[in-house]
This record gives sequence, C-alpha cells and structure tokens, in this order.
Amino acid sequence: MEMKIEKLDLAGPSSGKPVVIAGPCSAESREQVLSTAEGLAAKGIKIFRAGIWKPRTKPGCFEGVGSEGLAWMKEVKQKTGMLLATEVATPHHVLEALKAGMDILWIGARTVTNPFAVQELADALKGVDVPILVKNPVNPDLELWIGALERLYNAGLKKLGVIHRGFSSPDKNIYRNAPLWHIPIELKRRFPSMTVFCDPSHLGGKKELIAPISQQALDLNFDGLMIESHCNPSCALSDASQQLTPDALDYILKMLVVKDNVQTTESIVLLRKQIDEIDERILELLAKRMRISGEIGVYKKEHNMPVLQTGRYSDILKGRASMGMEMNLGEEFVSDIMKLIHEESVKVQLKIE
Repeated sequence: MEMKIEKLDLAGPSSGKPVVIAGPCSAESREQVLSTAEGLAAKGIKIFRAGIWKPRTKPGCFEGVGSEGLAWMKEVKQKTGMLLATEVATPHHVLEALKAGMDILWIGARTVTNPFAVQELADALKGVDVPILVKNPVNPDLELWIGALERLYNAGLKKLGVIHRGFSSPDKNIYRNAPLWHIPIELKRRFPSMTVFCDPSHLGGKKELIAPISQQALDLNFDGLMIESHCNPSCALSDASQQLTPDALDYILKMLVVKDNVQTTESIVLLRKQIDEIDERILELLAKRMRISGEIGVYKKEHNMPVLQTGRYSDILKGRASMGMEMNLGEEFVSDIMKLIHEESVKVQLKIE
C-alpha cells in the first residue's frame, strides 16, 4: 500500500548535529531519572527517553518500575523542558503514557515481531497526534517491519518514523544485534520521506561501539540517533554495558561528522556498506564452517579415521567449482578459495587432542 508519511519535525540540537534521543535504558528511581535528565539537558539534548515497562527474556529480571516512573518523567519535563519518549507494548501502556503526557512513543523490536500485538496498539492509538517510532523486528524481515507501519497508518496515524536497532543472529559477531544495513536502506528507498533513527546502543551492545556505529548511521544519511545514557552506568539495573554517562555521550556527539556532500557520495557509501556487511557474513560463515570441521575431527579421532579424506576433498573441489561457475564465478577463483578453506579445516582437525 502507499503510505504518505512526512518527515517528523522533532526537536534536536541546533549545531548541525543529528536529532538525538537519550536517556537510561530503564527508569530506576526518581533520583536516577532526574540526575540523568539534568546532565543531558546541560549538554543540549532536547528529547529524554526512559523505559518504564521493560520486556525481558526471562522472568525475575528487572522489568521496569511501571507507571510510577511516569511521574518522574513528568518532573523531568517540568524542570528541563525536554520532550519525553518511552516504549509501549500494550494498550494499557498507551493509555498510561498518554495520560502522563509523553510526547513520543516507540514500539519495541519484540512487539513489532507480533502482528496481533501491533494491531492492538494501532487500535489503542487511533486519534492520537503524537509521533510513533517503530523499531525493526527482532528477525531480519523488512516486510514485517513495513507491515507494522501499515497497521499504524491504517489506524490514522501519520506521524511515523522508524528506529534501526539491528537484528538477532545465532552466529557470534562483534555486535549485540547484526546491523544488516541493507534492510533499513531498502526501507528508506521505498519511503524516502520516512524519518529513520539508529539505536547504536542496542545494535552494538558495548560502549566502545556506539561512536563508530553512530558515524556509520550519519554516513548513511540517517536522521537521528537514540542512545542510552545513565548517570551511573555501572550500577544500571539493565543493559549496563551499553550505557554512557551524559559527559561521555556529549564527547561522542561532538566527535561525529555530518558530511556536507552526503547526497553526492551516498550511492558509493551504500555500496561499500553492503560490501562490508557481506564480508562480515562471509567471515561468520567461515567461522561456523571451522567449528563444524572441528566436530568432524572429533568424530574421526573417536572412530580412528584419518584426517585427510582424499575422495571427499576431490568431490568438494569439483562440486564447488561447478557450483561457482553457475553463479558466474571463475573456476580457478573458486578452486583456490576451496583449497585454502580445506587446508585450514585440516589444520583445525589436526589440532584436536
């Protein structure tokens, strides 16, 4: 369906930097909320975020203070003038958040994965005139992401934007959630006026990754950043490893570069980003292949089998070369790659004691 979505007009720093939404992963106490907000306001941040209700993987973890925290958020607005943003996952959350005067709502990745939950939120939000930001679903499914936007749009909500927070992956990599930049890029291609934020906190999962991920997002012409900030990150009740102090956040924001020629260089930046992403996936697959080779090596050792199986090696070379040619890859190129991979696999198996 065609969605006529206009660019969101959200307050942000006037220094040429992107719109920044910042605040703690979770509202934990009145003192923590106010201290963090005042620290951020002093650095020029205009939009304060905090999780009031926290969806957690397992029961027994800190799941947010609930509606009590909304009063602390209201106090932040009274004292600093900042706009307020929080996550909603149920119609009850919507009712409580709107009653408390939240200026921006977002729908989390786990909720977006469930169309029934999104539809319930869309029904609860009918007639509401506040911006709604939609995080990407946990799994890398662009159509599911767009489907969530369509449900909200069909409910009459026109102030819509998205947040890219990365995607879950079973393979180990440096990120908490794999960037898969091509997915938000494709969403932006289909909806050029869509406001797109990046959440480097959840994407990277570590403080040291926030700066490079934020710069990547700006290089890809994202409209803003949502970054977690806590007055005392080491004591945070959730996601302590990815939260920054207001001072640290301010330092990172001052180091970011907004390129004037981003429009003229955008095509090659996008293509290079795809190359980087593919290379990362290749390395992840190679690591997975070597793990499996190791398991095969254990089996061979337990059954007194030789490491080198010449028949199998010959079949791999011939089969992969033929497969590569069907994909328009040179036979010699594929053969050389497979020889190197097989050589490494043999090394892995020989190391098994």
